[in-house]
Amino acid sequence: MIMNSKIVFIGAGNMAEAIVSGIIAGQCCAPENIVMTDVIPERLAALAEKYGVEVSITNQAAENAGTVLLAVKPQVLPEILHELKPVLKKETLVISITAGITTRKIETLLGENRRVVRVMPNTPALIKRGASAIAGGVNAGESDLEMVEKIFSSVGFTVRVDEKELDAVTALSGSGPAYVFYLLEAMLAAAGRMGLDKEVARALALQTVTGSAELMQTSGEDADTLRANVTSKGGTTAAAINVLETQGVKEAIIEALLAAQKRSAELSAS
Repeated sequence: MIMNSKIVFIGAGNMAEAIVSGIIAGQCCAPENIVMTDVIPERLAALAEKYGVEVSITNQAAENAGTVLLAVKPQVLPEILHELKPVLKKETLVISITAGITTRKIETLLGENRRVVRVMPNTPALIKRGASAIAGGVNAGESDLEMVEKIFSSVGFTVRVDEKELDAVTALSGSGPAYVFYLLEAMLAAAGRMGLDKEVARALALQTVTGSAELMQTSGEDADTLRANVTSKGGTTAAAINVLETQGVKEAIIEALLAAQKRSAELSAS
C-alpha cells in the first residue's frame, strides 16, 4: 500500500467515489484507512457496503487524517474549511478538486502554512479513463505532488501544471466531456433523421469517437492532418466539413472554451 495513514474524503459524490474505487483497486490505500463524509446517510451506507470504507456524517472525522480530499461544491467550501480548521493536524495534506477555489484561498481559510494541492479531474475518471491536472500551492513539496499523482493515476492520466493554467485546463478537459457528448447528441439526432436504427447509430457513433481519439493518440498526427486524410475533394466528408466551416462551428467551439475559461477565472476571483 502506498498510503498507510488515514485519508478522509469531504463529500461523497460521484467523483469522490471514482477516486475511492481507483485507489482501492490499485492498492494505493486499504479500505480501512479511507473515511468518507457526507450529509446523506443513505449515500454513506451504500458506499460503506460497496467498498468497506468508514463513513461519517460529520467532518470531525478528519481529525488525525494524514490526507484530506475536498470534493464539495464551491459555495459550501468556505464553511467546511471553517469547520475543518480546528480539527486538522498541521501536517495534514489537503487536496482539493473543488472548481474555482484557489490554493491560496484554501491556505488563507485554513491558516498555519497548510500544504494544499489542487486538482482538476474530469468525469471519465468514473471508468478510470480520466484526465487530471495537478497544481501545488506554495507550501506543497515534491513528495506531496508525487502522492497526489499516485492517487489520481489510479483513475486515469495525470499532468502537472502551474495553478494559473487551471482555468484553461477546466475549459479544455474539465468541461471537455460535455463538448464530446454535445457532438454525440448532434450526430445521433442526425442519424435519427436519416432513418438509422437507434441502437445501430449509437454503436457506430461511439466507436467513431473513441476510435478517432485512439487513432490520433497512436499515430501522433495532428488533428488537422487526420481530418484532411479523410476529406477527399468533392466527397461526402468535404460536403459535411464545408457546412461546418460555413456555419462557423470551429470558431464557435473556440469561443465556447474561452467562455468556460473566463467563467472559471471569475469563480476563482470571487
